[in-house]
Amino acid sequence: MVDVVDRATRSRMMKGIRGKNTQPEILVRKALFARGLRFRLHDRSLPGRPDIVIKKHNAVVFVNGCFWHGHQGCRYFKLPGTNPDFWRDKIEGNRKRDLKKAGALTALGWRVAVVWECAVREDLDGCAQQLQKFIAGEASDFETAPVSG
Repeated sequence: MVDVVDRATRSRMMKGIRGKNTQPEILVRKALFARGLRFRLHDRSLPGRPDIVIKKHNAVVFVNGCFWHGHQGCRYFKLPGTNPDFWRDKIEGNRKRDLKKAGALTALGWRVAVVWECAVREDLDGCAQQLQKFIAGEASDFETAPVSG
């Protein structure tokens, strides 16, 4: 399949995609802050630099984009038709890295939560409520359920 934009435009578009302080991440942070939770951002001393670190509760939160982390069963994830081998390898590498980071954090005694972009888009309040329960210690691991569409 041929790309609908030229190479320079696609390159400019891809360079504009951020790795941190994304819109879903900011929405989750605002929701947690509004619920009285205080946290650190992108702690470099921890494996994988989690998006949100709540030391008081020994919990970390990763806010994953559905496309970049290959969220199976999600309407926001579709493997591109252009250069599919590259994208398959890229996304699979991201998935493996996510598992490795979560394992390293768990081994250090941290509780790991994964919040998917689709959950934030569809039901931010419900997602924040579940996340608050996780942070309070009602579960050791947490991942928002896939939203199908």
